[in-house]
Amino acid sequence: MQDGALFPTPADPRLPKIHAVLMERYGRPAPRVPRDPLSQLIYSLLASRTRTEDSDRVMRELEARYRSAAGGWDELRDAPLGEIEQAIGGVTFPEVKAPRIKAALLGITARYGSLTLDFLAKYRTEKIREWLEGFEGVGAQVSAAVVNFSTLSRRALCVDANHLRVVQRLALTPRADAATTEIRLMRLVPADWDAAMLDEHHSLVKVHAQTLCTFAEPKCGGCPLRGECPWAGKQGVLG
Repeated sequence: MQDGALFPTPADPRLPKIHAVLMERYGRPAPRVPRDPLSQLIYSLLASRTRTEDSDRVMRELEARYRSAAGGWDELRDAPLGEIEQAIGGVTFPEVKAPRIKAALLGITARYGSLTLDFLAKYRTEKIREWLEGFEGVGAQVSAAVVNFSTLSRRALCVDANHLRVVQRLALTPRADAATTEIRLMRLVPADWDAAMLDEHHSLVKVHAQTLCTFAEPKCGGCPLRGECPWAGKQGVLG
């Protein structure tokens, strides 16, 4: 995964305009309290295709049960696979996520010598993402979340299913998978958008996707972006 900061960012008013419209509609998102990179990786692996409230609840339960007073996750790594699967039963596909989480924790320990990702702070963003994406289940979405949402605080745009849906309906980039879409979107991102601004933009797009631009029953008539949206036009909803 290439670091979006490596790409030229030509003047393009679309993302700032969308950001401003969504900010006016939903207000500024609550500031994120960043996790350490390892905790963010665990959370991101849990959160895929799962409601935020369910992911948050399961993460709190894991922290209470397995995280040491010093903040380590060795007990989760060493727990039996069946026990981990049962502990994360509140998220979708625990039978898939449990082995991926355990394998990642074991793999980090084997590759680095101890269970931490704090050492990644000394690497370039591109190298961090390549390193993380070497683990099963860690694709562009998860690696972007780790580098952007965690204390690493790097420039990246987490394109999850919600974000991808909005981008495709707005025709901001040609249709593609999340990894390719992130690269294309980063070419449109203003050069002065730092990691916090990219996090804020993702949060606004996500709440819009969950509130109005939903998968099954999008509420195009009440959408503040409908005048910018080719998809809404095809539904007969004009701005």
